[in-house]
Amino acid sequence: MSGIDADQSPAPTGSIVVGHDGSDYANHALEVALDLAEPLGASVVVVRAWSIDTAPRPADWKFGYVSPLTDYAGAVRAKLEADAAPTVARHPGVPVEYRAAYATPLGCLIEVSRGARMLVVGSRGRGGLAGMLLGSVSEQCVRHAACPVLVVRPGAPA
Repeated sequence: MSGIDADQSPAPTGSIVVGHDGSDYANHALEVALDLAEPLGASVVVVRAWSIDTAPRPADWKFGYVSPLTDYAGAVRAKLEADAAPTVARHPGVPVEYRAAYATPLGCLIEVSRGARMLVVGSRGRGGLAGMLLGSVSEQCVRHAACPVLVVRPGAPA
């Protein structure tokens, strides 16, 4: 990785991009993306946006030492791969690429999904006032993505 923003480049044409924040909702969205990719012969690009506040500490982190952002990016990517591993293992025939981008979730998903066959995102299922007040990455992806967007709801069959 040449820089911390390198992972925001567009995914390969025809691939399926899926956002993954480490939640059960994201694992469900990943399962759906892999299920779709298998018969299509498509690859899957698993994306995690991060900030210093959300990143795990790098392996060499020490109190009083500020690690470079590239170290944090490596820690985020390692955590993403570990979080996704059980789901990805159930689909050994699907090529999977991982991206950890120092960016906002919305901006990252929009950029990476340019040229993709589809963007798959999970939904926490908040509705009404809570959904309006908190904003919704999935709702904004539907509005702004350059490709079709599949929003996977909680409890929907994978």
